[in-house]
Amino acid sequence: MMVPGAPSTTTTMLPASEAAKIYQTNYVRNSRAIGVLWAIFTILFAIVNVVCFIQPYWIGDGADTPQAGYFGLFHYCIGNGLSRDLTCQGSFTEFSTIPSGAFKAASFFIGMSTVLVLTCIGCFALFFFCSTGTVYKICGWMQLAAGTCLILGCMIYPDGWDSDEVKRMCGEQTDKYTLGACSVRWAYILAIMGIMDALILSFLAFVLGNRQDSLMSEELLGDKAGNNAI
Repeated sequence: MMVPGAPSTTTTMLPASEAAKIYQTNYVRNSRAIGVLWAIFTILFAIVNVVCFIQPYWIGDGADTPQAGYFGLFHYCIGNGLSRDLTCQGSFTEFSTIPSGAFKAASFFIGMSTVLVLTCIGCFALFFFCSTGTVYKICGWMQLAAGTCLILGCMIYPDGWDSDEVKRMCGEQTDKYTLGACSVRWAYILAIMGIMDALILSFLAFVLGNRQDSLMSEELLGDKAGNNAI
């Protein structure tokens, strides 16, 4: 029994269609925000990939190394023991100047990873022409392939540490997967971190793609229900 003047305890319920529309609006807004973050981190990952590819600081000298110097994937610099000047060699366009077959293979895979990520960024233009879910999945496969290439490059690279040029810098105790008196430098560590970045970004791309597909399915069902009601 209602007491006159007492506030009503009943709550107004939104119609199911209106509640679904609000939920869908929030769903789309959140997906777009996550998509923007995914795109930003994809660009940052591409920058990391390019830096790892071109910088010659994968391994370097230490306090007890016979010679000063540093090695990248294809470019390297070594001292001559007589002066502080370093002699630099190696070019990606001239594979014959790369001192090890393992370094050549690692250069190829890291370079392929860089190309894949840059192509993924180029695919952002497809958002204006194709289904959003399809573009996310295309980019997800590219990022997964880029991460796989990074894994292969990072695993193969130490196999070339037994080359004569590396031994000249790091000492005779240097062997495959053993650096002797040398140490791992920041570019190699950054490449390993890039592997995790690629795997996380590819997983997120597949999640966003599947969410877009489910959203499209819900919209189609809603349109069909509206047409049947009419």
